[in-house]
Amino acid sequence: MASFKEIVTKAVIGKGKKQFTDNLSLQVTNSPNTILGCWVINHNFSGTFSNGVVTINGSYDINIWYSYDNDTKTEVLKDTKNYTETINVQGTSDTENEEVIIRSLSGPSCSKAEINGSVINCTIDKTLGIELVGDTKVRINTLDEVDDWEEIMDSDSEIDERIDEEVNEEYLDNPTE
Repeated sequence: MASFKEIVTKAVIGKGKKQFTDNLSLQVTNSPNTILGCWVINHNFSGTFSNGVVTINGSYDINIWYSYDNDTKTEVLKDTKNYTETINVQGTSDTENEEVIIRSLSGPSCSKAEINGSVINCTIDKTLGIELVGDTKVRINTLDEVDDWEEIMDSDSEIDERIDEEVNEEYLDNPTE
């Protein structure tokens, strides 16, 4: 016959990843001719969990190096992008005690940049991994088997008296006895 024990522990109770795309239109002061490079740096983010939804607030800096004035001069456009992403997490409880762990699986990077007059249109891709850690119960199947333990009985006063009578306390003084 089987019986069960329950262990209460913290465990990952929800896990997933999602790719996000930001389409940005950035105004420049000079009319660009060529985009020479695009870097995304300083990515920071944090998350909260409420009512089955993870909300991620974050930011990153985008730097676009471009040429202008018939490719004779260059400049770097710097801008900070703040974002808020929401993700529904299935199969989790609706308690507010879950800890949210967010990881950048692929940091924000520019996958496309195009010039449209004095505006540079960029596509920024990022992939975030989400883990929810919360309290859960684990049920362990235990068999009702008897362990091979020897039973220890309380001391019997009759045996104690017999030991007291048979022990020669002067044995060390007179070992030949």
